[in-house]
Amino acid sequence: MAATGLAVFDTTLQKTHAWLKEVMQELGTDDRHSAYLALRAVLHALRDRLTIEETAQLGAQLPMLIRGFYYEGWDPSGKPVKARRKEDFLRHINRYFKHTRFGESGTDPERIAQAVFRVLARRVSEGEIEDIVRILPRELRELWPEVQAV
Repeated sequence: MAATGLAVFDTTLQKTHAWLKEVMQELGTDDRHSAYLALRAVLHALRDRLTIEETAQLGAQLPMLIRGFYYEGWDPSGKPVKARRKEDFLRHINRYFKHTRFGESGTDPERIAQAVFRVLARRVSEGEIEDIVRILPRELRELWPEVQAV
């Protein structure tokens, strides 16, 4: 039986669960909430460092529910942000995990970013990933394990 009774909502729920499951596997956790926070934090950090055009192109490839929290709170003025160092990017991610922990080692924002980037690399078109990586500064490109050579 359908969860909501509307096919469009049920489909986006299924797709979102699949994405979260992949993030959970990448992070080695069974904590769905932490996987959601990881996906949201990395998408927000990435979104704010992309041009408005690239933000929209990436958003168009996300499932509807994920697209909703991708754009949540977004103010396109002043984008992309000027803070484009790896340290700033990871600090942005870490803020989402103030009151949570991944296992005994705590939060590792670099590991979180790499996990979400691996999921994005599998789920978003290769051309879009290449566009995103190309416009990021070298320090951030290095977080994309599959495309370090780009």
